Amino acid sequence: MAATDRTAVPAPPDAPNARERILEAACDLIASEGIDGVRIARVATLARASTALVHHYFSTREELLEQALLHSFETAGAERFAEDPEAEPTATRGLALAIETCLPLPGSQERDWTLWVELWLRAVREPTLRPLAADLYRRYRDWIAIAIRAGLENGEFSSERGAEEVADLAIALLDGAGIRALIRDPAADVEHARELVIECLATELGIDPGALATARD
Repeated sequence: MAATDRTAVPAPPDAPNARERILEAACDLIASEGIDGVRIARVATLARASTALVHHYFSTREELLEQALLHSFETAGAERFAEDPEAEPTATRGLALAIETCLPLPGSQERDWTLWVELWLRAVREPTLRPLAADLYRRYRDWIAIAIRAGLENGEFSSERGAEEVADLAIALLDGAGIRALIRDPAADVEHARELVIECLATELGIDPGALATARD
């Protein structure tokens, strides 16, 4: 039987972090069960809230779902891009950090990927969401380009392309291989995705794939 609001612990509208708890609960349910199966009563129970409190912040289920996806996009983006690749001792280590951070590894990164796929699909249908998706990709590209530019400038890397072009290539590889890993393609799991991205980028940048593969060890 589906969970109901009776098991929730009510909280006043101004309870600290109540809105964020609700959004995180919605994100967990979207990631585990898909967006169509999410109900406000279940979100309220998981968030330790009442349905009235959920409606205090979100007037409709659709508004809650949209805000949950935006919350995931913005929060995960902020966390992902918080680490500075330039702080690594070598550009190879900085690029290795970027690759590892951007794959759908089990745990929070896989959950974020699942939510992003939902947002990508909604952005295809709803033009108002496209600027957010484009902004994340801009930040994503700039962040990866930092490590690549550092390596090109100090001679650690060599390429006929500029840092931004190589970053675009990296994103194409990470997203393409990452999707196959996310859907559990038996011929392309997350380890295969990592190896493919490393081999292609190492070849592009004129470095040994082994050096890039072991840089985070």
